[in-house]
Amino acid sequence: MPWQLFIDGKEAQAFPFFGVERSGAPIMAFARISTTPIKTREQVYHPDYLIIQDATLIDDEGILSGVTPQTKLLVNSPKTRDEIFNNLKNKKTIKLNNIYTTPATEIALEFIGKNIVNTVILGALSKHSNLFSLASLKKAVTTKLESKGPKILQKNLDAISKIYETN
Repeated sequence: MPWQLFIDGKEAQAFPFFGVERSGAPIMAFARISTTPIKTREQVYHPDYLIIQDATLIDDEGILSGVTPQTKLLVNSPKTRDEIFNNLKNKKTIKLNNIYTTPATEIALEFIGKNIVNTVILGALSKHSNLFSLASLKKAVTTKLESKGPKILQKNLDAISKIYETN
């Protein structure tokens, strides 16, 4: 994730947090973005944005811990924000207008041919935030994936464009 932020002249820090280490187990990952140097190295406890790549985990204990009324949720789901909100067990700290849904899995399968949503979900985040531009995301993806060959690169760029138009 940091590549597109550096292109936009921002500081970035990203790191995973693993719990039970087994294949398919949910993981958390954190990113900090700033226009000034980032000095802290601790876990993010109150996120501004929370990306949920698997909508079946939305009510998992702990996944929404630390969210505030200002936290924006980006959920990988073909459902509407109303459907996601109405299915939430804990609606106290989440505002309906702060939920964004994105069919990232569908678009990844359509364009990439696999359920690999990383670049696709970043396209949706670019649209729903002011964290980084679509142009810088595409430039970063090009830098990162050009060694994989022109077909894989183009599939990812097309998926990013589609998700940006869809949301």
